[in-house]
Amino acid sequence: MPERKTRRMTIGDFLIRRLAEAGIGHLFGVPGDYNLELLQQLEDHSAVRWVGNCSELNASYAADGYARLKGMGALLVTNAVGAMSAINGVAGSYAEHVPVICICGSIPLRSIDRGLGMHHTMADGTWDRFLGAFAQVTAAHARLTPRNAAIEIDRLLHTAWREKLPVYLELPSDIAYLDIEVPTEPLMLAQPSSDPERLASCITAVAGRLSDATSPAILVDLDADRFGVAAQIMALAAKRQIPVAVLNTAKAVIDETLPYYVGVYNGKASAQHTLDAVESSDCLLCIGYRPIEVTTGDFTASLPAGAIHLRSHSVDIGDDNYQAVTLEEVLRGVSATVPRVTDRAVSHPVAAAPPVHGDSAANLTQTVYWRAIQDYIQPGDVLLVDNGTSYALFGLQLPSGCTFVGSVNWGSIGYSVAALLGTLTAAPDRRHLLFVGDGSFQQTAQELSTILRFDHKPVIFLINNGGYTIERGYLGKTESYNDIATWAYAELPKVLRPGTTARSLVARTPAELHDALSAPNDTLIFVESIMDRFDSPAPITASSNRGAELDYGPRGPQHHEGTQLRPA
Repeated sequence: MPERKTRRMTIGDFLIRRLAEAGIGHLFGVPGDYNLELLQQLEDHSAVRWVGNCSELNASYAADGYARLKGMGALLVTNAVGAMSAINGVAGSYAEHVPVICICGSIPLRSIDRGLGMHHTMADGTWDRFLGAFAQVTAAHARLTPRNAAIEIDRLLHTAWREKLPVYLELPSDIAYLDIEVPTEPLMLAQPSSDPERLASCITAVAGRLSDATSPAILVDLDADRFGVAAQIMALAAKRQIPVAVLNTAKAVIDETLPYYVGVYNGKASAQHTLDAVESSDCLLCIGYRPIEVTTGDFTASLPAGAIHLRSHSVDIGDDNYQAVTLEEVLRGVSATVPRVTDRAVSHPVAAAPPVHGDSAANLTQTVYWRAIQDYIQPGDVLLVDNGTSYALFGLQLPSGCTFVGSVNWGSIGYSVAALLGTLTAAPDRRHLLFVGDGSFQQTAQELSTILRFDHKPVIFLINNGGYTIERGYLGKTESYNDIATWAYAELPKVLRPGTTARSLVARTPAELHDALSAPNDTLIFVESIMDRFDSPAPITASSNRGAELDYGPRGPQHHEGTQLRPA
């Protein structure tokens, strides 16, 4: 066995080098005394750029958004106070299968060895509380030492890449400048190859089922995007003329302009042709299917009993389970094996939304708003959506090449504002559209200042309707707990960056919205659309009503008269 070549580097420089080799060109975060030494090494090292955030929570969201477009992201925080601020976003990355490296500058090893009390701790002599906390929301975690740094850095990066999950790394503040032996070869990130016999047997079984089927279908969850197999799915669908439906978590993963795309499957809330394609299939391929109430029409999904489940590294076909097979290799093998079909018709009715007639000076409504947005979206756009009435975006047909970014499984409001900074940093040449409500925006609004500081040019669509509209559909239609403070949202760009060239526009009528959508996008555009607080897309309100039944049960307060916003 050839001897492994090594060289000497400081631990901090090696960590930065490995981040760059993993394709991470930017590090988000907030400075703190325990991470300043790594930040100084970052300043001295041109491979990775620093992007400072307004809070660690925002940094975790930004790293998540960045990773969705670049493949992997990273953030830097300080011990305890910074780490615990970021843990919500890291947990979201776990729920959404996003590989993020959370680096925490931590207390010196000297203090651990000698039992010295330090700030940003519980002051009780314990050192592992936060490693333990992050163990619950990451695929791997480690505290670096001069003895393990070279091994653990590579282990954590490989784990994040292979599992598409976040990892947590503590870097004690007194070791970043210490020299250690490290490998000379670059980091090579790749999925492990499949077991040849298991792969061949699995391909034969799946291909056989597909070839015999008269009404096959494919149902896609977000892992199709995370593991980069959308192209293989579309190739298989084209070869066999198979209808493809997606969960809302996988919106835009499959090109929605293709003839075999049949829409978003959401149980009984689905369009009829989508529901029929999925639930009547005699061979349904489910890609990474993870059902929760948000993705199943409140548990009304009814998949065929013989559905085949393909996951990242295993496949279930009836009673047979295939381990050590990768999703990409299975799909490639099945696509190459099955015969081509040319005579199967795929039902894909696409009804264009009827034009909205009426007084252009009347108050702006959700119906008019979302039909205008449908016409505004262009091929290749990056679309960020926050929880709330912006989920109306799921009902739009997106042009080809769009990327959808949202916290659908985790459902953390405010995610999209800070994630926008991440997507803009990852893909500055694409057009980025943010759809957010006033309640979600207030959670992380300060990150707009960072977006302005770096002169990014997104289009931000904010609905100002006085509070948590989606919650009014659950409970508290008129209660004060669903109200929020009134802000002059469109004024914020010039408050957060005096002298900005950003265009701020307020739309109260369809005509004013039309003018806002006509504005040139040579700078940041902020569109504040003012609507009635009880105006909500009917599917969103109906979903909230059903959610209240699940949450509160048959004796819950939602049954009292006038306590819920109802579909118009």
